[in-house]
Amino acid sequence: MRMPAEWEAHEGCLMAWPTREDLWGEVLGEARAEYAAVARAIAAFEPVTMVARPDQVEDARAACGEGVEVIGVPIDDSWLRDSGPIFTLTGDGRRVGVDFRFNAWGEKHAPYDSDDKFAARLLDLRGVETVRSEMVLEGGAITVDGEGTLITTEQCLLNPNRNPGLSRDEIEAELKAKLGVEKIIWLPYGGLEDTETDGHVDGVCAFTAPGTVIVSLPDDPAHPDYARMRANRAVLEAVTDARGRTLKIIEVPQSAFATVAGVTTEVCYLNFYVANGGVVVPVAGVPADEGALAVIADAFPDREVVGVRARAVAFGGGGVHCITQQIPAPRP
Repeated sequence: MRMPAEWEAHEGCLMAWPTREDLWGEVLGEARAEYAAVARAIAAFEPVTMVARPDQVEDARAACGEGVEVIGVPIDDSWLRDSGPIFTLTGDGRRVGVDFRFNAWGEKHAPYDSDDKFAARLLDLRGVETVRSEMVLEGGAITVDGEGTLITTEQCLLNPNRNPGLSRDEIEAELKAKLGVEKIIWLPYGGLEDTETDGHVDGVCAFTAPGTVIVSLPDDPAHPDYARMRANRAVLEAVTDARGRTLKIIEVPQSAFATVAGVTTEVCYLNFYVANGGVVVPVAGVPADEGALAVIADAFPDREVVGVRARAVAFGGGGVHCITQQIPAPRP
C-alpha cells in the first residue's frame, strides 16, 4: 500500500460537523459557520461529504447548502483529519482505508469512543477495504510526498500519551508497513502552544511537491516558535528524501493572531487543504493574510488559492487541514 500525496487526484473530501459543546462554548455557532464556509470553498473544486451526528444532519445541511452532501454517523468531535481513516492505494490502484486507533490526543477529551470507531464505520459504509492498526495515530501528525517520504514531529509521535509501549523504531516500522513509506524525517518541534495536539506537523511543515516542503518560519523574534522553527529548518536542510533528493524549502514568515472569546489564538496558514485544482487556506482577517496567501500561491502555481476565515476553528485547536480528509481517486 502507498499513501498518496495530498496533491494527487481526489474523489472527494470528508469533513465532520462541530458537536462538542464543552470545547467550543460560546463560539460553537461561529465555528459551525466557518466549517460550512470551508466545505463550500472545497466543494467548488471537488465533492464534499459532511458527517454529522444523526440528530444534527438537518442543521448541517441547512448551513452547508445544496453543494455539500451531509450524512449521519455517530461522532464525538469534528476533527476528521485525526479521527477518520487514512486512505492508501494498492499497487493495482485499489483504495484501502487504514484504521489507526484514536485516543483524543492523549485522552484530552471524553468521550471519544465514537470517534475511535468512526474510521471503521465510515469505511464499511462506503464499502472500502479496511486495514486495522493498533497504533494511535492522527492524520495531522504526518505529511507525505507520495514517493516514500514521511515527515512528522518528535513532539507528537513520541509523546507517551499516544503509544507508551512502542519505541521510535517500532513506530517507524508501523508507519512503513501501513502507509508504504520508506523514509521518515523527524522534526523536533511542532508549535509550542499547540498543546491540544502536542505539536502536529500540519502546523509547521507540509510537502507541496516531491522534494519540496513549505515551513513556518515566523520572522518576529518574539514569536514563541521563532527559534524552534529554525531548528526544524536546520533538520530539513541536512536530510534527503526517500529518493535521495535534498529538499527545497519554502518559508512562510507571516503569522496571524486573533482574539476569540477572550483568548489569543494563532491562525496557522500552513494548515491548508489541497483540493483538485485549488488550495483552501485558513486566514484571520489581518494584513498578514495577503502575504501568506501569496507564498502559498507560489508553492502551488497550478492551483487557485482561496482564503477562508478560520478564527473559531483555530480557537478550537486547528485549521482547515485538521477538519478535512481527502479521499484519493482509485487508479485502475
